[in-house]
Amino acid sequence: MQIAILIYDRLTALDAIGPYEVLSRLPGAEVVFVAEQAGPLTTDTGSLQLVAAHALDEVPAPDIVLVPGGPGQTALMDEGPVHAWLRAADATSTWTASVCTGSLILSAAGLLEGRRATSHWLALERLRELGAEPTGERVVFDGKYVTAAGVSAGIDMALTLVGRIAGPEVAQTIQLGIEYDPQPPHDAGAPHKAPAESVELLRAMSRFVLEGEQVEQG
Repeated sequence: MQIAILIYDRLTALDAIGPYEVLSRLPGAEVVFVAEQAGPLTTDTGSLQLVAAHALDEVPAPDIVLVPGGPGQTALMDEGPVHAWLRAADATSTWTASVCTGSLILSAAGLLEGRRATSHWLALERLRELGAEPTGERVVFDGKYVTAAGVSAGIDMALTLVGRIAGPEVAQTIQLGIEYDPQPPHDAGAPHKAPAESVELLRAMSRFVLEGEQVEQG
């Protein structure tokens, strides 16, 4: 089973690396990082690079396609090589997945039209504008399409996907192996739980066109 994770400049690192840590432990799986051109790409913080070992045309038919999000997603919303590759890969993939605003890229490529999907909470209205049916759920399955909410949700998505592919025992073993046992110090990981001032601060920083303002979340 070949799993292709798309990477690009200014992606959010955990969007790609969280699922990678899970999916790379799936028995029989080969995980490859792909980009429009092979080589290093810089994440959104500017201090970390990920390396695409393969260009898009070198990985034409992966079994699983995974698209992370990040501020660099904005540059991939127009028709181009990435959209063409996504549509071609999706035609034969068993699963097509995204994390955070990666679902906006899938939507812009025409793959989530009329489908239930999720994204970062700040991007849900943009997802609706692109033709999907947004939901605030953390992980959403619609047929072979699986989307995760913001950033850390990619780990949950990958574990859920492993359970679908290889069964709950394998997923539980991987979860134990990476000791994924979240115990956050604050119950503020969703907008309906977080303090109002934190919600408004992030809205005010947003890169999405929500009430005329712009944010830098994956």
